Amino acid sequence: MVLIEQANDEPAPASEIIHKKLDSEPETSSINNKDETDGFETASEGDHSDRGADFGDDDNGDDEQKQQEEKSAPLTAVKDDSYEDALDDYQLKQRALAQANEAKVEGNMLFKDGQFEDALSKYESALQVAPEMPESVELRSICHSNRGICYLKLGKYDETVKECSKAIELNPAYVKVLLRRGEAYEKLERYEEAISDMKKILEVEASNEQARRNIVRMEPLAREKAEKMKEEMIGKLKEMGNNVLGRFGMSVDNFKAVKDPNTGSYSISFQR
Repeated sequence: MVLIEQANDEPAPASEIIHKKLDSEPETSSINNKDETDGFETASEGDHSDRGADFGDDDNGDDEQKQQEEKSAPLTAVKDDSYEDALDDYQLKQRALAQANEAKVEGNMLFKDGQFEDALSKYESALQVAPEMPESVELRSICHSNRGICYLKLGKYDETVKECSKAIELNPAYVKVLLRRGEAYEKLERYEEAISDMKKILEVEASNEQARRNIVRMEPLAREKAEKMKEEMIGKLKEMGNNVLGRFGMSVDNFKAVKDPNTGSYSISFQR
């Protein structure tokens, strides 16, 4: 009797096929990966095209692969409810972040067309939608910065300072915003604060010539203003003194301050 060996035509297990398929597919880049540009897009500079939301982290490719593996897992697998809730919360935040980025891009286009008031509204909408999460810090900082330059264009320098300050709270090394806030301070004749912002820039970028030139230009203005304020204060004090001394037939001019050359101290002498 001849024994016939049966050929092994049984298909490989489904899990083995799936793993082979996953191993053979090229790795796809996550939609969350940033481009190679600065990332701090401003309404006045750079490309205004929709680059998508800048999520910050680079590990989202692993999340995408996990989602593929979950889809290929047997239907009998039971997921933990807390995991489902966390996944849903993450997806909702990512969706809100994408919506905020779209509003920001719309604001950039409005700014480009000179529609500053409408651009302000779009940036505000983006800030309201953007979720409180680490990935949204950059986006929120950009929106505050862009609102600052809108107010600068509208001549509302106090509002410019407020918005730029919010952007700097989120990103203390945001050089463009420090320059912008310094410009607003100068418009308000708050020279000391403007110079302080320029010095902060040099701490971040020691080679920033614009900040260095601004300091050289504003330091004389700051001294001139300080001297003017001093004179105004002395004038007010004299006026107050004359109001009191006038009742006695005197004025502050009757009192002279004499400096002692040896000690450097002053003595007050009365003269009629």
